[in-house]
Amino acid sequence: MNEMDKAPRRKLLAVFAHPDDETFICGGTLAKYASEGVNITLVSATRGEMGRRMGNPPYLNRESLPAIREMELRRACASLGIRELIFLDIRDKTVEFTDTDQLVTRIAALINEVDPDVVLTFHEKLGGHPDHCAIGKAATLAFQSTGHRGALYFITFGDMMEHPEPYGYSRRDVVKIDVHAHLQAKLTAYRDHRCQTEIDEWVWLADHEALTRFGKYEYFIKGNLPAQRELDDLFDYETEIRGDSQILYR
Repeated sequence: MNEMDKAPRRKLLAVFAHPDDETFICGGTLAKYASEGVNITLVSATRGEMGRRMGNPPYLNRESLPAIREMELRRACASLGIRELIFLDIRDKTVEFTDTDQLVTRIAALINEVDPDVVLTFHEKLGGHPDHCAIGKAATLAFQSTGHRGALYFITFGDMMEHPEPYGYSRRDVVKIDVHAHLQAKLTAYRDHRCQTEIDEWVWLADHEALTRFGKYEYFIKGNLPAQRELDDLFDYETEIRGDSQILYR
């Protein structure tokens, strides 16, 4: 047995809104940590049944879409190395109308059960889609309510946090993850979400062309860590955790 076998397996819990959030936003990061042996659990609040894309040309409808999106998400999880997938069975586009206290309680129970070292979710204010913001708010409140000692991070879109100052953050508030070695897995997961990506011609180009469309980095905002130093690893936080798990919203 080598030292890696003896070491406790690190755990990451990602709490998102829809199938494809995990791939399109932070697929490179999830693939990276999965390849390093991190045990990843993904929570999807919905099955994305209200998505506007129905294949290209359209071959799905509202009745068939949820099952297909679930199947595609399971394939993407396999491509990225995600070990467990949990659905909250909330109807797409209604997360913001779900009882907040009940949702917080459900997510808090998952945090206690999984006991993750790292929790990823959306930023309550920078999530873009109402479902994103709502699940991010609930996951953040759940994290706080548990008094969990791990690290909370908010996922971000593209390279918006390469220059975080317009959003009220500094570089020390942002974790920049190098994912260049894991873009092939991200591309595979993109293609797994077939009904959502068939209309995007670049996804289906030859690999060497499609891969050029991805950035080499993915960015995360520190949720409960002070801006003491710049980090390039979501798990490199032990000396930065605040005892009160204060959320650093801007």
